[in-house]
Formats: sequence, structure tokens, C-alpha cells
Amino acid sequence: MEHQELAHAALDLTMIAKALAIAVGSIGPALAIGKIGAKAMESIGRNPEAAGKILTPMLLSAAFAEAVAIYALVIAFSIK
Repeated sequence: MEHQELAHAALDLTMIAKALAIAVGSIGPALAIGKIGAKAMESIGRNPEAAGKILTPMLLSAAFAEAVAIYALVIAFSIK
């Protein structure tokens, strides 16, 4: 009976570790993507003619920030 309790406790700790990995790993990218979008909209508002030049670097920056969240997801899946 004690072995089952230990296995259940280990499973609970594993789930907590996975949840923390994805939660902490996605806070930074979420804030970064929000700031990227806000600054891009501010730039376009100040200079609407530059919207085409702003869009590509904005999308690339958002993709790089999103890659960090994907790495956190991979780490969360690899926790056993």
C-alpha cells in the first residue's frame, strides 16, 4: 500500500513540475509578444506609411519570442 502512495505522490509532483515549466516558460514570451505588438501599433500610428516596413520585423520578433514558449512546452513534455 505504501508503494502505491509513493507512486501517486511522484505522479503529482511530475504534474506540478510540468505545469510550472510551461507556466513560467510562457510568461516571458507572452509579455514580449504583447510589447512587440504594442510598439508596432504605436509606430504605425505615428507613421502610417511605414506599416509595410514595420510588419515584417514585428512578425519575425514575435516568432522568435514564440519559439521560447515552444521550448518550454518541449521541456514540459520531456519531464517524466
